[in-house]
Amino acid sequence: MLRKRNTFIVLSIGLVVLILAACGAKDVTKPGKAVNLSGDPVAGKVVYDGYCKSCHGVEAVGGVANPGSTDGTIPELKPIDEEFSTVASMDLVIEHGSVPEGEKTASKMPAFGDDGTLKPQQIADVIAYILEINK
Repeated sequence: MLRKRNTFIVLSIGLVVLILAACGAKDVTKPGKAVNLSGDPVAGKVVYDGYCKSCHGVEAVGGVANPGSTDGTIPELKPIDEEFSTVASMDLVIEHGSVPEGEKTASKMPAFGDDGTLKPQQIADVIAYILEINK
């Protein structure tokens, strides 16, 4: 009887530990996880030049036309709009994309994380680059 009780207690404690671990676990395969990674601005510039520069401009200064959008351009990232200046908000937009305000916009922000174009580390790196150039 005592042996069964001890086994039950050990299994119960193990189950509780597993549940607590699962609640705190970070799944890097799901969108929104770049905010948990350290980014490298040097590597981020490479990612920016390959995926972002054509829309957001050289060194993120903007000036690229986006007919149909409210202001007619793709937003610059230097200076970055205060609304999007946090790591979490940048990660969200890079992961899931964005559709600018306006009717029939010519360009929209791709969902680089959702479609697998960029890995979480690359997203963290490009965020680090954007933060670095805005200092």
